[in-house]
Amino acid sequence: MTDRYSPEDIAAVYRAIEQRRDMRHFSGGSVPKETLTRLLQAAHHAPSVGYMQPWRFIRIRRAALRHAIYTQVLAEIERTAEALDERRNEFLRLKVEGIQDCAELLVVALMDNRDKHIFGRRTLPEMDLASASCAIQNMWLAARAEGLGMGWVSLFDPEDLKALLQMPDGSHPIAILCLGPVDGFYDRPMLEQVGWAQRQDIHDLVMTDTWQETDNDG
Repeated sequence: MTDRYSPEDIAAVYRAIEQRRDMRHFSGGSVPKETLTRLLQAAHHAPSVGYMQPWRFIRIRRAALRHAIYTQVLAEIERTAEALDERRNEFLRLKVEGIQDCAELLVVALMDNRDKHIFGRRTLPEMDLASASCAIQNMWLAARAEGLGMGWVSLFDPEDLKALLQMPDGSHPIAILCLGPVDGFYDRPMLEQVGWAQRQDIHDLVMTDTWQETDNDG
């Protein structure tokens, strides 16, 4: 295979995948302009269904706007806690965002006028979201390779955030990304470390030919 990467490069790709973390703890600082550009370019090189490139990135620069986003997230944290019922207090003890501490705050949204893109979406319209998620993952892995932490915050009301950011009709925010220097990366995913959930065995998730039920209770 003439295009196969070197063993060192292959190992680096898998290392970034395995060591990527959804970060919530940031140490302030800044992200150099050229580094941020590389990360956004990495996101923009993601695959997209029908080559629609549905992702849009809004860089939040004004402190007042960052605080307004933080306030919206806090409101959704409370609503989520109530919906979790018996796990409410356990959830509220978690740190689920780093909005006030991260160096860069970005909002990722799906563009407007997506209905005209039918290629690959006629029966699966949600493939626009899948495409944008690939862009976010690209950026996540590139950030980890650059030694920067990134966290995906999904605790917000899309319509409230859309209004705050003066987004056009038909667009849809899907992520608040916290990005910046960190003191260190979690050894394991944070929610695994605190006992919220555990990684499932890959053998329980792979099937052959037809769907086979697994006994998740052992």
